[in-house]
Amino acid sequence: MFTKNKEDLPLVLEAKDIQSILSIGRRQTYELLEKPPFHVERIGKRGIIKVSRETFFNWLEGGTKQGL
Repeated sequence: MFTKNKEDLPLVLEAKDIQSILSIGRRQTYELLEKPPFHVERIGKRGIIKVSRETFFNWLEGGTKQGL
C-alpha cells in the first residue's frame, strides 16, 4: 500500500510507482498505461513509460485529461 506523501515521490513517475500508489498488480498497471487517461511519455526502443507526478495526481484527484 502507498504510504508516502506525493511530494516524496519523484517528479517523473514510472510504472512501479503508479502500481504502488494505486495498490494494483503489475498486469493492471500496464493495462492502465496501454491507453492511459492521462499523458505519458514512452522512452527508447523498449517504450519505458514515464508520467509527470503532477499530471498523474491531477487525474487521480479528478482533474481533466492532460496533454492532449
